[in-house]
Amino acid sequence: MTENLSAERAGGRRAAGTPVLEVRDLSVDFGVDKKWVPAAMNLNYEVRAGEVLAIVGESGSGKSASSMALLGLLPSNSRVTGSVKLGGKELLGASGSAIRQVRGKDVAVIFQEPMTALNPVYTVGFQIVETLRLHNAISPDEAKDRAMRMLELVELPDPEKAFRSYPHQLSGGQRQRAMIAQSLSCDPKLLIADEPTTALDVTVQAEILDLMRNLRNKLDSAIVLITHDMGVVADLADRIAVMRRGVIVETGTAHEIFNNPQHEYTQALLAAVPHLGQGAGEDEVDVTAALAAATHADLTGVDHEELLRRERDNEEALRHTAEEAARAKGTPVLELVDVAIEYPKQGRVPAFRAVEGANLAIYPGEVVGLVGESGSGKTTIGRAAVGLLPVADGSLKVVGQDIGSLKTNSKELHALRRQVGMVFQDPSSSLNPRLPIGESIGEPMFLAGVAKGAALQQRIEGLLDQVELPRSYRNRYPHELSGGQKQRVGIARALSLKPKLMVADEPTSALDVSVQAKVLELFQALQRELGFACLFVTHDLAVIDVLSDRICVMQRGRIVEQGTRDQILRQPKEAYTQRLLAAVPLPDPEKQRERRELRAQLLATAAE
Repeated sequence: MTENLSAERAGGRRAAGTPVLEVRDLSVDFGVDKKWVPAAMNLNYEVRAGEVLAIVGESGSGKSASSMALLGLLPSNSRVTGSVKLGGKELLGASGSAIRQVRGKDVAVIFQEPMTALNPVYTVGFQIVETLRLHNAISPDEAKDRAMRMLELVELPDPEKAFRSYPHQLSGGQRQRAMIAQSLSCDPKLLIADEPTTALDVTVQAEILDLMRNLRNKLDSAIVLITHDMGVVADLADRIAVMRRGVIVETGTAHEIFNNPQHEYTQALLAAVPHLGQGAGEDEVDVTAALAAATHADLTGVDHEELLRRERDNEEALRHTAEEAARAKGTPVLELVDVAIEYPKQGRVPAFRAVEGANLAIYPGEVVGLVGESGSGKTTIGRAAVGLLPVADGSLKVVGQDIGSLKTNSKELHALRRQVGMVFQDPSSSLNPRLPIGESIGEPMFLAGVAKGAALQQRIEGLLDQVELPRSYRNRYPHELSGGQKQRVGIARALSLKPKLMVADEPTSALDVSVQAKVLELFQALQRELGFACLFVTHDLAVIDVLSDRICVMQRGRIVEQGTRDQILRQPKEAYTQRLLAAVPLPDPEKQRERRELRAQLLATAAE
């Protein structure tokens, strides 16, 4: 109730004020091959103090290009027309020195990847002090005091240590907080947040969203949020502008866009977002309610007794089903028994044990989701499963053979690797830019001696058909394909040797929601058709809900909980799993408010 009242008051205050940013008929073109190619056309919007405007759309829709145009941050081959007024003053056409005065002082930007936005050779404190002294006539001591206050404001656990640290010495979430502190240090009128949480896992993302919500209320800045994550939009946005192919196709309040979208593209965009609960055909409120019941949290409107009764009824049935399924499946394709994995010593850097005591089995035709925060050891297990990391302790078997007993570069290890395919997180960096995609797909088969000549070309065409790419694409290079198309090539290459085990390492995290939905549909269809076992590594629990049969949850190198999809997502036992689920943003403003309330209760309980 209090939250609603404060939101109404804030809304009234924002509506009454004059816009901080007014954009009228903004168009952006890029010069390519002596032609002007439009990136954004005739954009019109405004943002008031204390208001969050979310600009959403897929990659290539023009949302980032148009926002960078506001500050003159586009390359020299760009052309910008129209009007951009900040506090009533025109920015387009202003001199370079005038724009530089605006950047950082009146308008600040939070970039997607803080590691590339922060200078790696200077401490965080030095960079914030530099920003302050560039725009304000203050002494070094005054700047340091202000920088320390900013680091406290963004809730870094040890501001003094963060001030002295270099960017690489901070975690991803801490780096993002440090960059927000730098962006806010000069009290900007307008904050442009360009995909501020895309590179973060769900728990850190939830913390950054809480922080941005609190800062908006404290500082009353106008915020332009650029994202394709509809859960983030539901959590933060007051109003939404939906972009497609350089044009704003629909605008409205968050409530209007989520509950009654008018344009068919907006409807398709919302329909493509994976929701927790989709895998079981449930509604997201049921997941929140079940989680509240499992954790005994006091969430309004939840019938705890009924949910607990259903949990008791289902638990025994689920256990029997899991036992029967394991007996029927036979020999595991991948089996870990008390496995420890460590990264070997390098120079003065001692060996680091990333995984300890892991037990896991994947059977033919089964998809097991491996979830957890960054640094939990998920990818380490995936790399060890394909023989890229040694096993320090325990037994890791692939197709019944202990991979730890095989010598590096032995014939046996090479033969075993042919049984395993891997799909990587970033398709752009995993494909050779000098090879046409047909050669990238065919290379594993050629090197393994499976097919040559006409037979090889036939196999390549068959794989392109399977991943639903035109056969003519075989002669294209990776840079000529979109992100989703490149990921399809990665899947085709991983399937080329007909593996019994597929390891998929965050294969959809770099993709837009609509492209992600198509790739997931393709992956499901191929898995049903070919019957390979799959270890699906991700931090996106909604994706795992759509794909997996069973789920393993990792924390700090250990598997803390595992079970069927319904056991883990609907009846989590471990407090860590419960907090992980509560951190997943929902693409619905009202339901997301309930999820935030539940997460706050779980964090308060954990702190006691």
